[in-house]
Order: sequence, then structure tokens, then C-alpha cells
Amino acid sequence: MFVDEAKIYLKAGDGGNGITAFRREKYVPMGGPAGGDGGRGGDIIFISDEGLRTLMDFKYKKHFKAKRGAHGQGKNMHGAKGEDLIIKVPVGTIVKDDDTDEVIADFTEPNQELVIANGGRGGKGNARFSTSTNKAPSFAENGFPGEERWIRLELKLLADVGLVGFPNAGKSTLISKVSAARPKIADYPFTTLVPNLGVVETKNKNSFVIADIPGLIEGAHQGTGLGHDFLKHIERTRVLIFILDAAQIDGRNVMDDYNTLRFELEMFNEDLLKRPYLIVANKMDVAEAKENIKELEENFNDKLFKISAVTGEGVDILIEKAYELVESVPIEKYVGEERVVRKYKEEVPFEIEVINGIYLVSGERIEKLIAITNFDNDEAVKRFQRTIDTMGLEDALKDKGIQEGDVVIIGNIEFEYSE
Repeated sequence: MFVDEAKIYLKAGDGGNGITAFRREKYVPMGGPAGGDGGRGGDIIFISDEGLRTLMDFKYKKHFKAKRGAHGQGKNMHGAKGEDLIIKVPVGTIVKDDDTDEVIADFTEPNQELVIANGGRGGKGNARFSTSTNKAPSFAENGFPGEERWIRLELKLLADVGLVGFPNAGKSTLISKVSAARPKIADYPFTTLVPNLGVVETKNKNSFVIADIPGLIEGAHQGTGLGHDFLKHIERTRVLIFILDAAQIDGRNVMDDYNTLRFELEMFNEDLLKRPYLIVANKMDVAEAKENIKELEENFNDKLFKISAVTGEGVDILIEKAYELVESVPIEKYVGEERVVRKYKEEVPFEIEVINGIYLVSGERIEKLIAITNFDNDEAVKRFQRTIDTMGLEDALKDKGIQEGDVVIIGNIEFEYSE
């Protein structure tokens, strides 16, 4: 089964908690603070693997979680970092944020890697909070939560040459003739329901990758048939070969077929028509084919290749010309150079929404502050108060009209506002 789309949930490891501890030494009745920091949570790292061909691994497993960091210990001993989670994806995989549709990563080469979800920072132990005015702080931070998100994976095949044609035009027969690929072949439309890749070798032992894109039909650019599922795989091919049924076995006109195919490509992505292309009149072993292709011969001259995928007639010449075109197009022109990306995200400290008199405060920064604060410890609560004052939360709440006794909710914590 070919799987080229998947939606999965990622949860990077939470940071370990810092701890509150003090030195306990002989003849030192009250030693200084000695609580260590928690370890950083494990990251979730994607690596592109040329040995993978589908997203099948994500069909049955949808949730992935990295290990949390270890908690700090006494004697200023820091917790160990949580183990990273490595996830392998096929070359050609695009990673998108499911909520925003933003492209997070685009893996176009083998062994590219990127952190897709960052582990949380470990909480600071009480030794970190010692100052000249507070030499024995009795609080520590909890670990920061790791990043969590739903993402979508989309696989677009990376091939040098894409075979484009109507069902039953002979694409599968051709790819089976010129490579070791063995697609299903039969005398009815839509034999091929998934793309097939084959490696083609020229007479000089040069090679390139060819993709048999399942047959397009009229209206494919609107999603008719499985149009969008098929067309997206063409976007990363460097050269297009239009395979036409010169025998007109299905009763269609061969020139109309060509014009329809070009129209479908243009409607899906007009840049596709700017790529180098060849036109192949297939099934030349059928007697009527020579008469049927006269209009093609008049219009295309050296771009037209007459072949029989069944007998092999003309196939070698086609392959040599296809390789010549492939070599003339830099791979980065349509695939992209090192297109693994990780965009900087501007952090907004908080946002306030008032619903039915309740003040809802949200934002990654302030929610992390909630997560690391131990509200059972008075010193930790005081530090939390000082931090949100510095962030300007109280002034912002006043601007929104907050009154004594109103309810403020931040994350999963509810407060009653008081001056």
C-alpha cells in the first residue's frame, strides 16, 4: 500500500524539575542552597531516509512522545537530559503545522535532520536563586513543558522524469520495460492507483529516476478521479514525458489527449508547463497509429518520439534524449537546495480575552511561567508575582477594566484579582 499523507501528534519531553535542597555538613548546622537543576526534555528529531518510500509507518502509530528530563538532585547535581526521539521519514516529505498549514520542514535530500518539537528546559534548583539578600531560597522551578503539536506529513515523490498520460496510455508498460519496477499492468483504465518509481540506465551506464504517475483524466485539477493526489507528485519532477495512445484504442483523438493533459497541468500549477518535456506516441505497433499521429508530427518535430512500449521499438532513443534533458536542468530548480526550514516565531508574552466577566490570559510565555511555578511554595508565588508585574500583565488587566474580586484564568490555574 502506498501512503503519501499522514497526520500525527508530537509531544517533546518535559524538562525535569529543579529541587530545593541545602548542604548538610558536619559542624555546619545550616548550609547554603544546593538544589540542582532538572534536565532538559528530549527533542523530537526528523531525519530523511532514502531507504523509505512511503509514510506507511504513520498509518497505525499516530502519537509520538520523547522522554522527559530527570529531576535535579542535592549537592548541586543536575538531572540528565531526556532521550531524544528520532523519527525517520522518506526523502520528499513535507512537514506542515496542522493548525496553521505553515511548512515547518521540507526534506529534499537524504540524511537531512531537524528538530520538529523542542524539549522543555529543566527547572532551576534553589541554588540558582541565591542572592545577597536571600542567601537561602526555599523554592525551585518545575521543568518547562515540551513542545506539543499536531503535524501533517505530505510525501511528494522525487523523480527526474515524470510520465504523464491518460489511463491505459502505456505508462506502466514503459516503466517496466526500461527499469526494474514491476507495476500492475492490465487492459483496463486505472490499473495504476499509486505512483511507481524506477531507475533507468542509459547505454553509457548513466542513470536517472522515472516516476509512473497514475493516469490523469479530464477535471483532474479539480480533484476528479484522484486528481490532486496524483498531480502533486509531478511538481518535483525535472522533465515531463507526455505518453499518448497513438492507437486511439479508447476512441479519443491523440491531439485532444495532449491538449487536455497540458490544460490539467496548467490549471493545477502553471509552472509545470515551463519544464522541459517530450511527447511520446505509444503503441506504434498497431497499424492505425501511423495515420493517427500525423497532426503530432506536423506540430512537434524533434519533441515527438514514436515508440512501442510492448515491443521496445524506439524506447532506447527516448531514454537517451530524456537523460540529456535531465542533465540540462539543475535539481535545485524544482526541488530546492537544502530546503529544511525552521522559521523564527515571534513570541507574544500574553493575550487577554474577556468572556462573561472572566479574564482569560493566554500565551506561550505566560503559560510556561505557570507550568514552572510551584504554587504550594510562598517564595515561588512571590517570584511569580514579580515576573508578571515585569511582563506588564496587571497594567494590561486594568486597561481591560478588571475589578477587585474578578476571576483571572491562566492555563489551568484560576486566580481572584486583588490589588
